[in-house]
Amino acid sequence: MTLPVWLLIALPLAGAAVLLLSGRRSDRWGHLLGTVASLASFACAAALFAAMLGRHGEDRAVHETLFSWVPVGGLSVDFGLQLDQLSMCFVLLITGVGSLIHIYSIGYMKEDAGRRRFFAYLNLFLAAMLLLVLADNYLGLYMGWEGVGLASYLLIGFWSHKPSAATAAKKAFVVNRVGDIGLAVALMIMFTAVGAVSFSEVFEAAPQLGEGTLTALGLMLLLAACGKSAQVPLQSWLGDAMEGPTPVSALIHAATMVTAGVYLIVRSGPVFDLAPHAQTAVVVVGAVTLLFGAVIGCAKDDIKKALAASTMSQIGYMVLAAGLGPAGYAFAIMHLLTHGFFKAGLFLGAGSVMHAMDDEVDMRRYGGLRTALPITFVTFGLGYLAIIGIPPLAGFFSKDGIIEVALGAGGVKGVILGGATILGAGITAFYMTRVMLMTFFGEKRWASAASGDGHGAPHPHEAPAVMTVPMIILAIGSVTAGGALAVGGTLEHWLEPVVGAHEIHHVLPVWVVTVIVLSVVAVGIAVAYRMYGTRAVPSDVPAGSALTVAARRDLYGDAFNERVLMRPGLSFTRGLVELDDEAVDGAASGLAAGVSRFSDRLRGLQTGFARSYALSMLAGATVVVAMILAVNLW
Repeated sequence: MTLPVWLLIALPLAGAAVLLLSGRRSDRWGHLLGTVASLASFACAAALFAAMLGRHGEDRAVHETLFSWVPVGGLSVDFGLQLDQLSMCFVLLITGVGSLIHIYSIGYMKEDAGRRRFFAYLNLFLAAMLLLVLADNYLGLYMGWEGVGLASYLLIGFWSHKPSAATAAKKAFVVNRVGDIGLAVALMIMFTAVGAVSFSEVFEAAPQLGEGTLTALGLMLLLAACGKSAQVPLQSWLGDAMEGPTPVSALIHAATMVTAGVYLIVRSGPVFDLAPHAQTAVVVVGAVTLLFGAVIGCAKDDIKKALAASTMSQIGYMVLAAGLGPAGYAFAIMHLLTHGFFKAGLFLGAGSVMHAMDDEVDMRRYGGLRTALPITFVTFGLGYLAIIGIPPLAGFFSKDGIIEVALGAGGVKGVILGGATILGAGITAFYMTRVMLMTFFGEKRWASAASGDGHGAPHPHEAPAVMTVPMIILAIGSVTAGGALAVGGTLEHWLEPVVGAHEIHHVLPVWVVTVIVLSVVAVGIAVAYRMYGTRAVPSDVPAGSALTVAARRDLYGDAFNERVLMRPGLSFTRGLVELDDEAVDGAASGLAAGVSRFSDRLRGLQTGFARSYALSMLAGATVVVAMILAVNLW
């Protein structure tokens, strides 16, 4: 008997409800319940995956309709779930990597008084993301979309007693609201043009829609994806989101929030395939973001913010691939899955380093940690090799696949996109090598960061097993996942019933592309080694070039948003307020004042004297008689 799909969502949702409603009574065991709920959801996912493997092709998709959700007028939406090959990839990633992060958090959050509440929010995050990828219609997806936004707000601002954390949570929430407007408008377009919001009905009607409608729909979906996946121009929240506990960073960057935009684009492939202008916009956003994030990562001394910039760049690779249509969909998902392993491992490794260094995040205060943290060094190192694309680790297969698809676009487009992806690979090798060298190699710099004699310096030590075991499992995935998904076209064949089949146009032999990419990666490593491996790392941040300064300031992303969006928005809002005060309120106040003055004068006629009323009646009667006589004489 096959398990119901809704159980995947219900288990972590129930865990969140119990932990939030039980209060302090569950403090002693709340973290265990939250972890068990996540593991149970993963077990259900594994069982459903095994059942799916037992079926063939089109028969693998499972649909469940739970109840009639929105039976209003011309719109009828059922609360339905759809588990197909695409959503199964995400379900396994969310529950599998999410469960490892839960286990890691048991040790990481051990001393935190709010640990029970933290695990409740983690469960809520998983439930919302699972609803997002399992819904069979855009309205259900939107519900999960907003749930992910809420959970991220709660987790990023978990240490809300820190002003920086509270501000970061609000920033993430507001920036994502901008993207969410895109999804809301997309729903309105679907209802107006199609009269439905289910995937099947929208995709079936798409060929009959006009190009303008499809372009508008695609651009609104892209806007939504930019918000959740931190793509230009809505990327500014991602770096600040590192104010949350490190397991939150791992969950957001590897398994949940930032992958939602990629899912939305790939799931909406039938729309984008018919809207070439919107598809081009997706490619441009991905190409710009992968370079944008890579450049920012080169200048960050905060280990978590360097990894955050890396995530922005790697998601850019996925978005670019998704914008290239059926040829790129499978590679976008492949890189998303491999990235889930090595980026989660890198963030958890960063958390282990912080755990050993008394929560210090500045890599200029690290150095020489490979001997003090051997497990962290090896697992982090494997994640490093995977993300820069060293064969045969996971990133090599997925990132090189995207590069080949980009080059295969042909013509000037192929040259530009292929060049951007190869350049991005070289910059990735530079900043990730920089992170490795500043953290694990060179002289020990933490004593010099304390008082003059080293008093008060941290004493680095390896994390407990509850933290290192998830790191080891993720490191194994970083090594093996790419080959498992790529060799023999395993993932491409798996996704074919959902995203379609497409042959890649190879403008160069595969081995030539590999040699070119690895040569560029080697250059990036060599430059980083020359700058950080052969020279002492200064404790203070050097002035740097104009580009370095710009990168430290996130390429002025916040300044751009303030100048182009915030200040004009404030001026527009003030104008509306003044219009409301002067025109709307003024008109209402003027009318009220006129009525008041008229009533005052009318009230003056009411003297209370009988002789005055008699005189008024006589005058009125005289006027009436005069009018009658005048009419008769006329």
